Amino acid sequence: MYQEFVDKIQRRLEKALLEFKEDINVLQTGRATPALLEELEVEAYNTKMPLNQLAAIQSPDPRTLFVQPWDKTIIKNVEKAIINSPLKFSPVLDGEILRISIPPLNEEKRKELIKILGEKTEKARIRVRQAREEVLNEVKKREQAGEITKDDKFLSKDKIQEKVNQANKKIEEISRQKEGNILNI
Repeated sequence: MYQEFVDKIQRRLEKALLEFKEDINVLQTGRATPALLEELEVEAYNTKMPLNQLAAIQSPDPRTLFVQPWDKTIIKNVEKAIINSPLKFSPVLDGEILRISIPPLNEEKRKELIKILGEKTEKARIRVRQAREEVLNEVKKREQAGEITKDDKFLSKDKIQEKVNQANKKIEEISRQKEGNILNI
């Protein structure tokens, strides 16, 4: 009986981990990666769309990104979105391609990124705790309704906590790895 609750918490924890990875992917590490720009919102076709749906984003070397819109008529909109993004990049229009040089991170920027990473890590932990509380409340309700036994309740709680501990450990690993990338000169 407990497996139903374990499956439920597993799905929620996987979602929380995926959201955390997506959140920290946009943090600049001093190395050019297409993930820095993929989700950048661009005004195109009377709506806002993610850049990865409008253009090819390539990283020919560790300090450069190329953005090549598939529709050449929106290149100015793409350029404007990149300039106005929180990353503060300055793209250079080179024919049909936007060339973006990624500046090396200074010490102040690194500290700021580490702080942001810490905030995002804490948000991920909160999502994990919320998922645990929701599933544990469901276990409690089902036990009170007589649908599961006390033994199933305690077994479910133990298995749920195991999954939560694994998720928190994974969040910590991902966070440490990203911090290492940010601090790597």
